[in-house]
Amino acid sequence: MSVDVILLGSTGSIGTQALEVIAAQGMTVRGLASGGATIALLAEQVRAFRPPMVAVARDGAARELRDALSAWAGPLPEILEGPDAARDLAASARPEWRVLNGMTGAVGLEPTLAALRAGATLALANKESLVVGGDLVRTAQRRPGQVVPVDSEHSAIAQALRSGRHGRGMCADVVDGGSEVRRIILTASGGPFRGRKRDELGTVTAAEALRHPTWSMGPVVTINSSTLLNKGLELIEAHLLFDVPPDDIHVTVHPQSIVHSMVEFVDGSTIAQASPPDMRLPIALGLTWPDRRHPVASLDFTQPMAWTFEPVDDATFPAIHLAREAVRASATHPAVLNAANEECVTAFLEGRIAYLDIVGIVEEVLGAHAGTPRGSVTLDIVNDAQQWARAFAVHAIRRRASI
Repeated sequence: MSVDVILLGSTGSIGTQALEVIAAQGMTVRGLASGGATIALLAEQVRAFRPPMVAVARDGAARELRDALSAWAGPLPEILEGPDAARDLAASARPEWRVLNGMTGAVGLEPTLAALRAGATLALANKESLVVGGDLVRTAQRRPGQVVPVDSEHSAIAQALRSGRHGRGMCADVVDGGSEVRRIILTASGGPFRGRKRDELGTVTAAEALRHPTWSMGPVVTINSSTLLNKGLELIEAHLLFDVPPDDIHVTVHPQSIVHSMVEFVDGSTIAQASPPDMRLPIALGLTWPDRRHPVASLDFTQPMAWTFEPVDDATFPAIHLAREAVRASATHPAVLNAANEECVTAFLEGRIAYLDIVGIVEEVLGAHAGTPRGSVTLDIVNDAQQWARAFAVHAIRRRASI
């Protein structure tokens, strides 16, 4: 089976690993999208994969890319530029193609919607698309199974669900309303501060928070993993992807990052997906689902190993509780949670607020949001909610920075 791919976020962590898979499997790259911060890398990708279209978000990046390719004898791609470039590239997809959204942040929502409306299969690594615009993504879906999760946890859940009946949610191949699922168990590494108490986190630095013990990720995702806000976003994502109530999605700390998530069925059986912490496996599955075509290193059961599981310390890491409450509150509370967090993570990385201020300000913003009832959400309403949340968060950041 040939696979044609549009890759959004090609120069990021997901994107660069996806291109390894694509090269190994001989897939065809139909388009690349990048924010435009690393033009040299993007030019290298264009030379290696020869996509007919490239999208760059930053103004002026198209000219820089043409300059970087000026000495190349290969065919120059059509270059789209501007904040809507990735969306327009995704909209050009054909139904038989796959669009891998590996972008970071809420900017991934409109490209997600565009890919779904084009009829392409969406390999989704941009969890913020669902968190911010869950109702919109559901509405844009053209057929059952059009969304294939790429986050390691949600890929694990999708794999485990094949052991029982669960014809519900965006990832269901056939929607029949029946389910044998009792609950979903998301695993979390615990991040760099596992075992610490709240009073030990007041002075941690960005450098410390960026030292993830098992995964190599971009700075935003790594900080989110340290606060466990990332696991809160994944809880919302799992709720939307698999149509499981938030109260039936539980989180356990698994520092080895070998069991990527589990599904418990009504008869008491629990099915776990286990593999080394290598994102190429869920990326490859996202591009070829349900087929398995790209082998990666497997676990060596001839060697001693131990897997441990611990409860989450909610008093020290309240972000998961905030995410669960956001789902309950309204259709726009999850978007507000994500927008406020993005502002706070940026402020922390720039040294403008303390580590504990990240989740503290997110909680403050959520508490002030009025919310929008489910069933009445539009893209404008979602964007307005995000804009309001960012402004509120910026004000709170300035206030705390002045203390």
